[in-house]
Amino acid sequence: MDSSDVCQLVLASSSPRRRELVASLDLSLPVLILSTDTDEQTPEHWAPQQIVEQLGLRKALAAVRMLADAGDRSHSLVIGADTIVVLDGEVMGKPADQAEAVSMLSKLQGRQHDVYTGIACVDTLSERQYIAHRMTRVQMKPLSLARIERYVASGEPMDKAGSYAIQGLGATIVDRIDGCYFNVVGLPLSLLSDMLASYGVEVF
Repeated sequence: MDSSDVCQLVLASSSPRRRELVASLDLSLPVLILSTDTDEQTPEHWAPQQIVEQLGLRKALAAVRMLADAGDRSHSLVIGADTIVVLDGEVMGKPADQAEAVSMLSKLQGRQHDVYTGIACVDTLSERQYIAHRMTRVQMKPLSLARIERYVASGEPMDKAGSYAIQGLGATIVDRIDGCYFNVVGLPLSLLSDMLASYGVEVF
């Protein structure tokens, strides 16, 4: 299959960060954004990589259904992604409120944690699925409660897994990372480019 077979990419995400990262690839294909509403509950025994891969797949398949319901029969490649933070086996998604954001950051401060992002690609014509993930280790600086509360008051943590954004003010509370930076942002571009190439969509 060559890239001309795929007419459009569909990003099943409401995340502006993921939109910006896909746009940064400067692909020749048009990119359609679909915000999907999917169940993000997972069994407690699932490993982190299974959580992000399966949630990414749920989002992608939800977008495939939305396209079908809208009568869109274009040959599309649908991309779904999900990111979580894991500390000592505890999975941290987006905080429900400011108090939970403070609690999450209080646990993460001065510690190492792992960030997992899963990506799922689904071809609407062949229905072929490709699912993978990346993990990046993050060392956060020691933080006082007052600094944590000021950061949470900025509003930035409220829609972020683990309650921080490494591409924003959160960069000032991270000491170092081991692995893909874009994975922590929410979409590992190196992995995504390899996945797209397997469908004949080359980044350059």
